[in-house]
Amino acid sequence: MAAIVGPKGLARSPEELAPWLTDWRGRYTGAAIAMISPASTDEVSALVKIAASHRVAFVPQGGNSGMVGGATPDKNGQSVILSLRRMNQIRGISAEDQLVVCDAGLILQNLHEALDEHGQRFPLTLGGKGSATIGGLVSTNAGGTQVLRHGAMRSLVAGIEAVLPDGSIFSDLTPLKKDNRGYDIKQLLIGGEGTLGIVTAATLKTVPALLDRCVAWAGVSSPQAAHQLFQYLNAHENQYMEGYEIVPDSCISAVLQHIPDTRAPLEKATPWNVLIEIIRDQPSSPDPRDRMEQLLSDAIDQQLILDAAVATSEAQAEAFWKLRDSIAEAERAHGPALQHDISVPVSAMADFIVEAAGQVERKFPGTEVAAFGHMGDGNVHFHVKAPEGSSARSWTEDAARTITPVVHDLVIAAGGSISAEHGIGQTKIDELARLSGAARLGSLRAIKTALDPQLIMNPGKLVPLASREPAS
Repeated sequence: MAAIVGPKGLARSPEELAPWLTDWRGRYTGAAIAMISPASTDEVSALVKIAASHRVAFVPQGGNSGMVGGATPDKNGQSVILSLRRMNQIRGISAEDQLVVCDAGLILQNLHEALDEHGQRFPLTLGGKGSATIGGLVSTNAGGTQVLRHGAMRSLVAGIEAVLPDGSIFSDLTPLKKDNRGYDIKQLLIGGEGTLGIVTAATLKTVPALLDRCVAWAGVSSPQAAHQLFQYLNAHENQYMEGYEIVPDSCISAVLQHIPDTRAPLEKATPWNVLIEIIRDQPSSPDPRDRMEQLLSDAIDQQLILDAAVATSEAQAEAFWKLRDSIAEAERAHGPALQHDISVPVSAMADFIVEAAGQVERKFPGTEVAAFGHMGDGNVHFHVKAPEGSSARSWTEDAARTITPVVHDLVIAAGGSISAEHGIGQTKIDELARLSGAARLGSLRAIKTALDPQLIMNPGKLVPLASREPAS
């Protein structure tokens, strides 16, 4: 393998490997034989062919910013981390076709900046845009804050290039409006978490760059009030509303306490808050600030909101978004918490937040639930904070066994999903097995073993198997 990637592409010392053996949240630390960093798809193909011949497992890794341990090797030390970070080029941008072709290791923020120079943008963003890579976003079917208008990653990928478990290259980068050649392999790889192949490049859909936007912060009395406001705004501005986030006051208090250079948007704290973004990307589109001010004024008259602030500059708009994007970082600084990335029907989200939080807090005295997220698509980040004085690691491990099943049972009862946008990884694999029907589990296992019979692609992630070890 070293002969394929050269000295720049091989890391074996404990010091070199250490930063890549632990997940972003610090819940999992594994071991690996080495970390291989290929510079091209052909190199990935050659590496996988060697690995397949020796039945060595690969753990694909992008920015290592995932939330469910999906890019972290297990503890047996028999796998190789395959890092895509050296494959970070943009292969082509077509503003006319509104497409960009890029390598899997390209960082999302760098893609945003490159497209801006061509009058285009990629309409997916998230708090970790400075480290998240395109391959990781594709492989986890990432969502972010603009799903309301543009959909998750699955809706934004027009083509894929990937190396399959036998080392063959699946090349499907050319976007076609019509293509009836059977099963859509591309869609299997999107959200596949590297268990069916290694995504090496993608063709992504772009949209015109923003001409203007307006971001507002509104205080509301409850999640139900936030939902009523969403319905009102969506009825009047659904074509241009791109973001609608709900955040409790407890999350804002944590951000203000732990994140420098943040300040409260409203003079007085409100129990719940919503962050709203309306955009203009065509000269003929209405002025977003005029629309926002009129809509919020009408909402106040209808007693839908308690107070509101409209950003008067781009810097203030970014400051509003910083409050939302810094919640995870503030929570880590504040103390241990158990995070659940779940989804329920949009119409059920407000009631779920209130009722599920109450049930969990009553069943586990001393805990506090902080639920926030993307109200426009039903994605709830349902975080259960530990009682005061709890030890981070021991409490989190115990809570994962006791609290998480309760939360997930409530999600399933509401007709939802235990994974909205972060994936299954290793964190949720047992819960997926517990809560999935025979048809779903059987299909997942059949697809996995058909494409990866030696189980060398990201073992122990996503697909619950009777044996999670590579064949020997």
